[in-house]
Amino acid sequence: MKLKKIGIGMLSMVCAGMLLTACGGSKDSSDSTKETKEATSTTKEAAAATKTAGGDLQDGTYQLEEKNYENDYRAVFSIVVKDGKITKSDYDNVNKDGSSKTKDTDYEKNMKAKSGVGPAEYTKQLNAALEKEQDPSNVEVVTGATHSSESFQNYAQQLIQAAQAGKTDKIEIDNGADLQDGTYKLEEKNYSNGYRTVFSITVAGGKITESNFDAVNEAGKSKTVDADYEKNMKAKSGIGPVEYMKQLNAALVEKQAPADVEVVTGATHSSHSFILYAQQLINAAEKGDTTTITVDNMVYSE
Repeated sequence: MKLKKIGIGMLSMVCAGMLLTACGGSKDSSDSTKETKEATSTTKEAAAATKTAGGDLQDGTYQLEEKNYENDYRAVFSIVVKDGKITKSDYDNVNKDGSSKTKDTDYEKNMKAKSGVGPAEYTKQLNAALEKEQDPSNVEVVTGATHSSESFQNYAQQLIQAAQAGKTDKIEIDNGADLQDGTYKLEEKNYSNGYRTVFSITVAGGKITESNFDAVNEAGKSKTVDADYEKNMKAKSGIGPVEYMKQLNAALVEKQAPADVEVVTGATHSSHSFILYAQQLINAAEKGDTTTITVDNMVYSE
């Protein structure tokens, strides 16, 4: 499932985010400041920050693969963790013969003519970026390869979550499958700027009928009822949690796909987290797995 291109300085993740991202390290006392700062923050600055929360990666090889082919290819992805660091990222797309898209000269030529980049280039860039940054949230979208870049971020985040838990079982993505009815939940484990993400979607009749993306504090209160937060963020970014959360949730129900959810101006970080986590919930709904997804999200300080 494609994700719409968004400008990111970091994920949170996503998060760091997936935004990921997981979804997003914090460097100040106000998330509204983070929303405005992220447009100018660099991946180097994010990487230099000290991690204050988020599980360490356990050594091993972690694998993920798509079950179904799209345009004759499906994603296969693995990372190798040694001494708590990602030493090898191997993201690729293969056809039914197991041949890499990077070797498909016709595909390379046609894509490059249309978008200025082909699989041989963007696949190498994405893998190198994850090895360097160690965090999917800091992997930049490759211009001209938005779908592949954001699929990479989503799947890399899922591999990171597996590595934190030391789960080496291969992750299978039933991409493109019908959504199975049920309620699917995801929540961040760690607080950033006093809040953590909680997110659920309800599927009925194979359609998303309800989306509940929110951030709560330790008392369980929503960020949308924090009047000071709303005021401060709105003054800096032109929008606050009351507005952007409503917009994001409504968009997912209307569009039925994270790919079609527009980034809310002034809330880039939260939009990115929403899209990344929505994709994980969609992947869960494709398999009918209602187990709550717990994201041991990375949190950073200066």
